[in-house]
Amino acid sequence: MDKLLIRGGRRLQGELEVSGAKNAALPELCATLLTQEPVMLTNVPRLRDIATMRALLDHMGVQTRTHGERGGMSFHAAGDLLPEAPYELVKTMRASVLVLGPLLARLGHARVSLPGGCAIGARPVDQHIKGLQAMGAQIEVEHGYMVARLPQGRTRLRGARIATDMVTVTGTENFLMAACLAEGETVLENAAQEPEIPDLAEMLIAMGAKIEGHGTSRIHIQGVERLHGCQHQVVADRIEAGTFLCAVAATGGDVVLRHGRGEHLEAVIDKLRDAGAVIEAGNGFLRVRSEGRLRAQSFRTTEYPGFPTDMQAQFMALNCISEGTSTVTETIFENRFMHVSELMRLGARIQIDGKVAVVEGVRRLSGATVMATDLRASASLVIAGLVAEGETVVDRIYHLDRGYDQMEAKLRAIGADIERIK
Repeated sequence: MDKLLIRGGRRLQGELEVSGAKNAALPELCATLLTQEPVMLTNVPRLRDIATMRALLDHMGVQTRTHGERGGMSFHAAGDLLPEAPYELVKTMRASVLVLGPLLARLGHARVSLPGGCAIGARPVDQHIKGLQAMGAQIEVEHGYMVARLPQGRTRLRGARIATDMVTVTGTENFLMAACLAEGETVLENAAQEPEIPDLAEMLIAMGAKIEGHGTSRIHIQGVERLHGCQHQVVADRIEAGTFLCAVAATGGDVVLRHGRGEHLEAVIDKLRDAGAVIEAGNGFLRVRSEGRLRAQSFRTTEYPGFPTDMQAQFMALNCISEGTSTVTETIFENRFMHVSELMRLGARIQIDGKVAVVEGVRRLSGATVMATDLRASASLVIAGLVAEGETVVDRIYHLDRGYDQMEAKLRAIGADIERIK
């Protein structure tokens, strides 16, 4: 099992490219099931979750190919498809639920395993089931699988008004894809507004879908009889960009992030500026500069455009070595403080009270062996290792490989002393 060995204390300087967003690419891979024509995606990140989703599409009978060095992938879902997502293929990836809507819309039936993924809290699929049932699907959960079909005599889902009990990103994406081929109009209320949603919508529009309001809390979709192929570039990964912003702010330095989009990270950038980092946001780039010890910042995670839960652990690592005391309130997932005990092994001072972590900044951390518990926790431990004195070993980095495209290579290119070891 691979580990990362980090020798801390190096300033970061130079340029790096932000990869395509995992959370946009995964639903867009699933959207290729909606048409019999070829679809070309570019800027697809090289990640374990992407490889898993590709293997799932291969299992279903989709022809997939990789093109060139720039993250090009083509998909052709023609002919007879196997509408099944077996547990063996999806047990490590919660995004597997995103094949349910497209399979129902295109084929009228599906058998999809209940998804797995990180152990950061419950991610119930009941909202997906209720929304698709509102569109006329019959869905039962049996033996760990969601078994879905259209009623006897129906060949298409029907449009509906869907108001979820909570904001759900994957739920919004599932309904959005399913509604494109449904009869009539679908209105999604309380829709997620994360940048990955409008990116998926723009891909679907390029395929012939009729969608309005994407990027707001109310989305209108007018169903069409068929979709065609398209070419689409995956949007840059705002969480990867935010992670590198925190890494440079913590270690000090001057780094330009190519393809970074400041409008997708306003809540994080505002906190970094309040902490004392200098952030420039331009057309297709972000620049971060940092000198000396920063000021600790309190924050509360919430749905976009608020502070993202996927950046909580990374910013907490920055707070650990900043001046002052801060409170971090996690409102999205109940188990997303599992990185705290590992940060404390490095010398951080953190106390947890329910959904709130109180972080007392210290002047220095000390290298140690730590263990990653989930994807973003991995990134927080890497940031802490970059600033810690001595050597830090981050174990179980297969979590990191699920969501960061060659993270250690990018960090090494801007001056970090970091290497992958067996």
